[in-house]
Amino acid sequence: MKHAVIGTIEVKPGAREDVLRAVLAHRERSLRDEPGTLHFEVLVPNEDPNKLHLFELYADTTAFMAHMKGASMATVTKEVGHLVVSLTGIQSKLGTEVAQSAA
Repeated sequence: MKHAVIGTIEVKPGAREDVLRAVLAHRERSLRDEPGTLHFEVLVPNEDPNKLHLFELYADTTAFMAHMKGASMATVTKEVGHLVVSLTGIQSKLGTEVAQSAA
């Protein structure tokens, strides 16, 4: 079953552009180097200059855990972790897959 994450990165005031550049590079590495990373979008809110939102989709929970422990995550954390106030996420299953497994 696929594993989805809706995440929020809160950054220090004035740091969003630096964090955005690093997270976009992380996105590219994840999609290129991690076969289980299926989709990864970075959203920039119009109304909050200190946040970024993420939508990520993985082949399964194992792929998500590999992503979290992977080289790209270590790189982005080293690059801009000091600019991040908090990172939160809602882990989910796809509704279509849940409905199919219940049928």
